Amino acid sequence: MSTQDPAAETVRRALHHNREEPEGRARNAGAERLVAEAEATGDTPLLVDALFNLAGAYAYSSERDKFFVPFARLLRMWDERPGEFDGANTHHLHWIFKWVAGGMLDQPDVPLASIEKWQREMGHRYRLAGHSERAVHQGEFRIARHLGDTARAEAAHAAWLAADRDAMADCHACELHGQGSWQVDRGRDEEALRTWEPVLAGQYTCAHEPHNVLASSLLPLVRLGRLDEARAHHLRGYRLVRPMESMRGAVSRHVEFCALTGNEARALEILAEHPAYFTDTGDPDTLMDHLAVSGLLMRRLVALGHGDRSVPGPAGTDWTARALLAHAEREAAAVSARFDARNGNDAVSRRLRERLAAGPLVERLPLGVRTRQRLIAPAAAQPAPAAAAVPADRADVGALLAEARALSDAQHPDAGAAWAAAGRAAERTGTALGEPDRAEIADHAGIAAFTDPRTAVPLFDTAAGLYEAAGKPGEAAACRVRAAWAAALAERTGRASAALDAAVGALRELHDAGRATARQLTGAWLARLEVSPPGAGDEAELLRIIAFAEEHRDEERMAGRIADAITLHARHTAARGDVAASAGLFARAARLHHEAGTPWYAAEPEALLADLSLQRDDHATAEESARAALEHGATALGPVHRAHLHTVLAAALAARGADAEAADHALEGAHWADEGDMSQELGAWARLVLGGALLREGRAAESATVLETALPDLVRAHHDGRVVQARWWLGEALRDLDEPRAAAEQFLLAAEIAQDWEEQQDHAVLANLAADSLERAGLAGEAAQAYSRAGELWRAMERPVPLVRTLRARAWLSLHDGRGGLAEGRAAMAEAAAVAEEALAAATAAGDGAAAAHLRAELAGTHRQTGELIVRSCPGEPGEDDTDGSARAAYEEGLACAERAITIFGPGPARSAAQLMAAWLEADLGRHAAAAERARAVIAQYHGQDEGGDEGGDEGGDAGVAAQRLAEARSVLEYAGERPAGPERAEAGEA
Repeated sequence: MSTQDPAAETVRRALHHNREEPEGRARNAGAERLVAEAEATGDTPLLVDALFNLAGAYAYSSERDKFFVPFARLLRMWDERPGEFDGANTHHLHWIFKWVAGGMLDQPDVPLASIEKWQREMGHRYRLAGHSERAVHQGEFRIARHLGDTARAEAAHAAWLAADRDAMADCHACELHGQGSWQVDRGRDEEALRTWEPVLAGQYTCAHEPHNVLASSLLPLVRLGRLDEARAHHLRGYRLVRPMESMRGAVSRHVEFCALTGNEARALEILAEHPAYFTDTGDPDTLMDHLAVSGLLMRRLVALGHGDRSVPGPAGTDWTARALLAHAEREAAAVSARFDARNGNDAVSRRLRERLAAGPLVERLPLGVRTRQRLIAPAAAQPAPAAAAVPADRADVGALLAEARALSDAQHPDAGAAWAAAGRAAERTGTALGEPDRAEIADHAGIAAFTDPRTAVPLFDTAAGLYEAAGKPGEAAACRVRAAWAAALAERTGRASAALDAAVGALRELHDAGRATARQLTGAWLARLEVSPPGAGDEAELLRIIAFAEEHRDEERMAGRIADAITLHARHTAARGDVAASAGLFARAARLHHEAGTPWYAAEPEALLADLSLQRDDHATAEESARAALEHGATALGPVHRAHLHTVLAAALAARGADAEAADHALEGAHWADEGDMSQELGAWARLVLGGALLREGRAAESATVLETALPDLVRAHHDGRVVQARWWLGEALRDLDEPRAAAEQFLLAAEIAQDWEEQQDHAVLANLAADSLERAGLAGEAAQAYSRAGELWRAMERPVPLVRTLRARAWLSLHDGRGGLAEGRAAMAEAAAVAEEALAAATAAGDGAAAAHLRAELAGTHRQTGELIVRSCPGEPGEDDTDGSARAAYEEGLACAERAITIFGPGPARSAAQLMAAWLEADLGRHAAAAERARAVIAQYHGQDEGGDEGGDEGGDAGVAAQRLAEARSVLEYAGERPAGPERAEAGEA
């Protein structure tokens, strides 16, 4: 039947579209239908194409067990009528023969004898066809590895690597994956990673690589301590395999990685995204993988106290971790038993048991991504705090008390823990403590409990009574102030405030009577000020407190109290908007803490200074202060403060371009925010900074994954500026990942927010970016609308350069989208030239030389691109076929545009590009001498010099441009019938 048969052509087009569809049952069903339709046409070669399409669809889906039916039919057709197979299909038949024995190996119901028979058949047919035995040895290796026959596998592996590569060899990437996986099996992680390096670096890729290698590399990297790489491979790799039905084995390795690195919540989310993986039976081998890692994950959850937690599992049942553990282990064991029965050994079940029994490789590897739920161990399951060794006698209690007193005297943050340890030791040994020691223990316990003020109040009351009994009225009064302070924070009532005032008044009376210290009184005043409603007198009150503290500076431990007062003064100063003054106060407070020998307390003003400096765009001070606060507060900072400081430091580093270090600190910020239950607020900001740093580091896949998990939190809990920035960066990451439609969506969503801002530059840039992505996605109509909107915005802002570039982009789009055509493209280019000319005249009149040079380059570039547009729109070239002279006219007009560009351009790469464009057009118009003359002028311009400079046009300076221009100019000379001038002739002046 003729290949022009309409029905056959319809099937042929449908086959093309079917191959482009995502993996899965829908594509398989379409492929099955197309086999029937191809058969109905009577076109045997078309039927062969349809059967190959069906075999490939089955092979890369959850229905891999169906692959053998279309393959068997194709093989029978080949044996009976090989003439119906063209060269490409003959190659394809032998290529997919490799999938037969390997595919059967994954089906435990296929006898081992049949697999070995088909492996021998493959070798026989490859020899007949003259192919290398490399792929045959690789198949032999797979069988031996599956069977656990190490000696046979090693021999086959060596033979595989020794055989010549030919057209039947797997692609380099897939081969390297298999070779590295074997090295992992043999305990050679380092060697495996070296083997995989060309795939990971992008030197070798295919439709399923580096997807598999990224997944396989995860645990080796963790075992080797290369945690940053492991994290990156997970973020990059899971994004690749997530939408691919055939990648269940790779997805399972990502679940396993998360389960063994303290990321159980992330692993649960991955399971939830692939519910069909529990029930798809077409590939028993990867089904067993999925069940195994699911069981491993559930075992981790049970161990962490989450056995009754609801978890994702096979549809139709509500699963708890404990129930899914039993199910997964039982079903995985059943599959492995089928393999063992077929294979005649326990190699498969042994590997399964080892996988299920694996323990965590690291306690926690922060991934940077947000998980929707946190896994917090129930109280009964949380490990008890490590208790100090039980003292042998009361002398050891005395040593603990001495240590606690020393830490208290040094005002060290660990003093509270030391007093608590001494108290526990005394209780265990029955040691009676005096009132002063018991008072210290209760006092520090109250301080430790201050995050819940209500629980702190009775502890401070107890301490006050003990201090009073011990003859320390000042300490007792100070404790009563702390109790009243805690109560005021908890209640926020007039009565509580009055009680605090009374406690402070009592302490003042004691001080006046010489029975309390200035430090105690200053602390009481500061406590009262912190809980009082802000008022106009706060400034004067703070200055009075600071003056009082300065008067008593010589008293013991007063420097730190002065620093506390100045820190509070700085907070108030910042609140009323005087950020410069507040920055100076924070810095002074930090210095005082250092002078007092208590650097750990400097962490608070240093952290506040870091935050304030970041807001002021003083990134150097922000970085310096955040680093200092992290260092000095290392033992005292809680998760939230630690998260904030790491994120501030990351933002400061990113602002000065130190993105690699910024990413490290942003990752830490996200981790500690999660630990402090601040994922939505602080964690989202940290992930935003992390996503931007990763993007600028060229790690688009990681950036996109992080930003996608941060966006919901940013939208819910953050200001529009952060949301726009996140969508902007996510759009750029998706664009770099060649996902233009998704990128355009993010740019448009960001532009929708930015359109309401007073400053419209971001709106315009986002509209431009959306238009570029829409054009790349083939959505010409939507791209044209976006370009038009961007142009309107640039015009309204009187920004001629981006307006000119947007108009040129519209011109090219008009030519390519099949609607406006050349006429609309010409009009857009003409408008661009007019805008550039008008702006150039204005800049020249204003004496703005830099702006004029930039606009001159844009005008020249517009003329050059107009010429290119006209020439490219021409269906033919000047010559005998140009019967109506339209091609010659178009080329002459293009040449005129190039000459205008040459006249306007200054010396440099953009001008030489226009000269060469003109040379090629002269040559095509038959004016070879003129073409050669232009080419020789370019050679004279570039010979013996490196390219440099940038005239502000479309091209920047680059040392490689000179070589490119010289090579192209010599090509023009050769095309025009002259021998290119070599170095010797050029040096002699002949060029």
